[in-house]
Amino acid sequence: MTELKHAQAVPMPTARKPKKKLAGGSFTERYASVLLAAAILLAWQFAVPLLGLSEFVLPTPLAIGKRIVTDFDLLAAHSYITLLEVLAGFLAGVLIGIPLALAIFYSKAFERAVYPLLVALQTVPKIALAPLLVLYLGYGWWPKISLAFLISFFPIVISTVVGLQSLDKGLVNMVRSMGSSEWQTFFKVRLPAALPSIFGGLKVAISLAVIGAIIGEYIAAERGLGYLQLQANSQFDTTLNFATVVTISLLGVLLYFVLALIESKVSYQRESAK
Repeated sequence: MTELKHAQAVPMPTARKPKKKLAGGSFTERYASVLLAAAILLAWQFAVPLLGLSEFVLPTPLAIGKRIVTDFDLLAAHSYITLLEVLAGFLAGVLIGIPLALAIFYSKAFERAVYPLLVALQTVPKIALAPLLVLYLGYGWWPKISLAFLISFFPIVISTVVGLQSLDKGLVNMVRSMGSSEWQTFFKVRLPAALPSIFGGLKVAISLAVIGAIIGEYIAAERGLGYLQLQANSQFDTTLNFATVVTISLLGVLLYFVLALIESKVSYQRESAK
């Protein structure tokens, strides 16, 4: 009896209530990239005069921003050309890469025949192909579009195949047991489940397509942001060079977020594992 009374007297541990997240924490998480970028730019702005560097060596962010505003029409005209090259190469990668991924997924023989060739093509540095593309395709649009296509093609194929293969086989068998045809299974089960992976590959591919187009413009071009950067180098105009680099980066970021917006409209959001 004494032991029972003693056990009853011992207070039971109470479950702790989960701590509420502070408003400051959510603000930091939401604007972390903006805060980090602002910190880097401020450090850059003040470090250049403190270190005694001239604008010829390293222009300040403020000087680069002023140059972007001053030469906005010039940068916009060349950005338009680069944008067309990127979109053409990226769309070619989508139109060819996704059907090829479907063929790889549905045909084991096709997968074994094509996969090694795709890997071999991916290992070749694309800049090594640029002079050959100029030799065969000339100095027009096609070398830049081809490089944008070649460099963005592989991520689209791989992400689509991985997305299709990640679906649970038991779910597929259950849908088939309910009388669904392969077309119905694909459009109602396989494709929706694979969309997050496909869009992940597309967002990588659009960034790589920008790189491919710029490489093509370095080799042979008379217009485009890559050509403008080469002209700035030849004239020792470091500020314009940096302004062109910033414009290239903004172009890639803009295209990335356009795809992310499309993904949010057509694809379901997987819950994070964190």
